[in-house]
Amino acid sequence: MNAYSFDTVLEIVEEMSDDEQLTLMELIRKHQIEKRCDQMARNIALANDDYARDDVFRGSVDEIMAELTIVSV
Repeated sequence: MNAYSFDTVLEIVEEMSDDEQLTLMELIRKHQIEKRCDQMARNIALANDDYARDDVFRGSVDEIMAELTIVSV
């Protein structure tokens, strides 16, 4: 795979027609959405694994906030 500088990529995009630029923007947008969905799916799977192992914190909102404060210090 070739690596191009950001400036080179911009120059290439500027040479494209308006329709090509719009298509490229849509493809990039869809790719970004897919990446976020994949990350969310991984996070859900990890959370499900933690839950299955009973490795989760349970408590009231105040208890959870206190725990978060202790962890972040």
